[in-house]
Amino acid sequence: MSEQTAVVTGANSGIGRATAIHLAANGFRVFGTVRGLNKTTKAQQMADEAGVSIEWIELDIADDDSVTNGFARIHELSPVIDVLVNNAGVGGNAVIEECPPSLYHEVMNINLCGAVRCVQAVLPRMRERSAGTIVNVSSVVGRFAALAQAPYVASKWALEAMSEGLAQELAPWNIRVAIVEPGITKSAIFAKNVDAPNSSGAYDAHYRRLFQFYAAGMAQATDPFEVGAVVLDAIRTDSPKLRYPVSWGGPEILSRRETMNDADWVGLGALENDADYYAEFERMFGVRIAP
Repeated sequence: MSEQTAVVTGANSGIGRATAIHLAANGFRVFGTVRGLNKTTKAQQMADEAGVSIEWIELDIADDDSVTNGFARIHELSPVIDVLVNNAGVGGNAVIEECPPSLYHEVMNINLCGAVRCVQAVLPRMRERSAGTIVNVSSVVGRFAALAQAPYVASKWALEAMSEGLAQELAPWNIRVAIVEPGITKSAIFAKNVDAPNSSGAYDAHYRRLFQFYAAGMAQATDPFEVGAVVLDAIRTDSPKLRYPVSWGGPEILSRRETMNDADWVGLGALENDADYYAEFERMFGVRIAP
């Protein structure tokens, strides 16, 4: 198989870093995008230790001009981009009452619009060749409205909707679209995602349960290279799917949510006692989050 070229956004940490290294170790020429080249130290060290090469491109997915310039540079170095992995993203905690529209705009601009900018940068050449793969890294919350993360959940649901439409739009050109839906992995995004407004004081239980969900997940978090392996499979498999749940909580929560009725979902939120909430969550989703 001849060398293929992949672009991985947000390649300096977590899932992006693991995916970039894993693809490079499996024969891809990899361009890793980062907001600043000074952020690549640890990723470069890990790539060196793995014996692989990653070519770093400064690119901020939140900015139109930065994406245009970044992909122009990539196209100078490699006229063909076979794979785009839209991984870069941010978290966002808030219940809906306490979430200012400005936070929705900020998170959506990165998690949804950032992916759209990158898709638009690669598609003309992919269509010309009638070949290519776009992998959008969503989240378990892309189909599961996790508590007290309104802007993050909304952005990932929007990313999933965009990806569904994209898959159908690109079918005539044989361009594969895959949605990878990680649960909790060992990633810096969770260490950074600790803010919660709680401005009214009315939602103490919601934020407490949010952070307990992540505390339970981080204690059992899977290695981000597991996600990288799923990304590689989504690219190379002869039996492609649209969605790939992976990591702690991902497959269990999403499979159970699909079969749950709405009354049960709403009823979970009505439970006043934390212990009752954790027990019901485990019964419904098969995932233990109790302390």
